[in-house]
Amino acid sequence: MLAYAIRRFGQSLLVLVLMSFLVFLGVFAIGDPVELLINPEADAVERARATAALGLDKPILQQYGTFLSNAASGDLGRSFVFNVPAINLILDKLPATIELALAAMVIAITLGIPLGLIAGLKPHSFVGRAIMAGSIVGFSLPTFWVGLVLIMLFSVQLGWLPSNGRGETVLLFGIPVSFLTWDGLVHLAMPALNLALFKLSLLIRLTRASTREAVLQDYVKFARAKGLGPGRVIGVHVLKNILIPIVTVIGLELGSVIAFAIVTESIFAWPGTGKLLIDSINLLDRPVVVAYLMVIVTLFIAINFVVDVAYSLLDPRVRLGSSANAH
Repeated sequence: MLAYAIRRFGQSLLVLVLMSFLVFLGVFAIGDPVELLINPEADAVERARATAALGLDKPILQQYGTFLSNAASGDLGRSFVFNVPAINLILDKLPATIELALAAMVIAITLGIPLGLIAGLKPHSFVGRAIMAGSIVGFSLPTFWVGLVLIMLFSVQLGWLPSNGRGETVLLFGIPVSFLTWDGLVHLAMPALNLALFKLSLLIRLTRASTREAVLQDYVKFARAKGLGPGRVIGVHVLKNILIPIVTVIGLELGSVIAFAIVTESIFAWPGTGKLLIDSINLLDRPVVVAYLMVIVTLFIAINFVVDVAYSLLDPRVRLGSSANAH
């Protein structure tokens, strides 16, 4: 198990370095930030001085080498606009985005797996059909449209929930969180539900399909033939086996929720990294954009690493097969 974890960690580091190269090249090939940062009436000498001050006069591979060397010590560059470390700008906003993403995934998991189980065990019942119809609606509706409808219904018409902002926060281990206050919870409810809708539908359909496949397997039929109760058959023999693909998808989707919460954050004016990224792109603040993308890439890689380790714990054949392939 330890050898498998070490091997996966090494592979993760290699992927991280490769992605840093692609991100750096992609971002630094777009536009010239000097054109936006200095006075339009500045002469060629002033432009050259600003370019040199930002380090943009060096060859791109040399810039990447400097970036990689600094990144190894945790320095992802300084913002061209704010002249502060880019990672500090992101870390200031990241707790709000992570809190929103986790709240959305909690909603998706706590509703999606039970509803998917019901739909898989009773596929031809009214409840099963209604759940599947609801999941199709969740897949079909655009996130921004659902967000606007939620605001119109719960904020404008009913006046139950606030339409924007994060609400009151308190410190939890030094990190500001809003889910521990009532004001924060009511501000969190609509953005989290909006962000969770697609993932909820995905988990319902995945759990239903896995359940339908599992109940037809011989080990489930044998468990029933032994006289085990429905609760034990479902909880031990069905749920345990269908959790392997579900855990994998949950891990991957958590990363995508964090990375692509931009639309929801914009609609509900949620003060996360999404608004910071949009502002940085508009101003061609390259260090902030690169730092944001590297943080997201690192999150994806870390989540995949944890998922792979969890996957190998649920099914030991994974790490055994990996060892055989390595030899």
